[in-house]
Amino acid sequence: MIEVNGRTYAKPKRPTVVVCLDGCDPRYLNFGGAEKVFPNISRMMRDGFSTLADAAMPTFTNPNNVSIVTGAPPLVHGISGNYYLDRATGEEIMIVDASPMRATTILAEMSRAGVRVVAVTAKDKLRKMLGHRMTNGICFSSEKAGQATLADNGIDNVEALVGRPTPDMYSPDLSLFVLDAGIRLLEQGRAELLYLSLSDLVQHGHGPGDPEADAFHRAVDAKVGRLAELGAVVGLIADHGMNDKINADGTPRVVFLEEELNRQFGPGAVRVICPITDPFVKHHGALGSFVRVYLRARLDLAEVMDAATALPGIALVLDGESAARRYQMPLDREGDFVAIGDTHTVIGSSRAEHDLAGLKGHRLRSHGGLSEQIVPFILSHPVSQAYREVASARRVRNFDIFDFALNGALL
Repeated sequence: MIEVNGRTYAKPKRPTVVVCLDGCDPRYLNFGGAEKVFPNISRMMRDGFSTLADAAMPTFTNPNNVSIVTGAPPLVHGISGNYYLDRATGEEIMIVDASPMRATTILAEMSRAGVRVVAVTAKDKLRKMLGHRMTNGICFSSEKAGQATLADNGIDNVEALVGRPTPDMYSPDLSLFVLDAGIRLLEQGRAELLYLSLSDLVQHGHGPGDPEADAFHRAVDAKVGRLAELGAVVGLIADHGMNDKINADGTPRVVFLEEELNRQFGPGAVRVICPITDPFVKHHGALGSFVRVYLRARLDLAEVMDAATALPGIALVLDGESAARRYQMPLDREGDFVAIGDTHTVIGSSRAEHDLAGLKGHRLRSHGGLSEQIVPFILSHPVSQAYREVASARRVRNFDIFDFALNGALL
């Protein structure tokens, strides 16, 4: 058994693959006709194990992917957004490497124990976090597949491995390339434990049942089926759900919180940090449903929080300490307070900081709040009675997936 962050994991008895279906709201798997789109995954849900899980808060890519591979909430590993403000320096930092991480990963400790580990991610921003402390493993992104080297990634000639060139970062193939890489490495016997993390480009643009979403998900389902066909235990999980964030007329429903609070309390009174911010701005225009607010002037915190609470579309406002405690986030990386949007509202800083031109006529769909916390949790195999009891006694977390796949699956 391998101990990681206070939990123990068995080495894989057969190849084990965990796939993070980025942005896969449960409704993609449950709308009318979904079984025709997902024949393989639907079979896993019937014959293996399926339930709903809670993602880590805030419901963004970095906190949840790192939670999944550490088996722990952000309080333990330290990553509570894609973008944060360093209180010590005042610098605003986009997270693109593992330097803010405070914990090891399941992948790292398995690799140190001699397990052949593979981590493939669509987005290169995640690569160094997923590969944190790994030894002798393979870790690369489809975004920069053509640049992978033995020295940096444990593999080269990735394009030849998959049989096609590096995909465009705004292509659905960014995700399909990840799955095909995992399939090839399994076929060649080069992997025992794999983590494959996809992109949510399609989910940001298209809802359940939309033709574009169905076409993408049919391709995903076929590749997941191939992973299972190769004899792997397959776990499917998501980092967050997804919701329309629009008004009745289809326009984006946005609260520009920094702009509004500075209008009420004076120029420069507050700074709003949007933790969804990442290099993939065309997905969402850096607009999500969770923000951190920092006071820049001598103001009464309660008064500013009350002003934020009164704005239409704001569902919940919590002081930083309460938010960190409630959602298991690191206190030293919290704002003075946080604001969470309702199901169909995103929160931004100011109009000048958000470019929505990339939507190109699509309705705005995004995530980050409590409304995107519920995600599918699926295993290709049934689980033991003990694990069924765990799932009955409490809502499982998305970061329980490696525990269920390695310790609970009945082979």
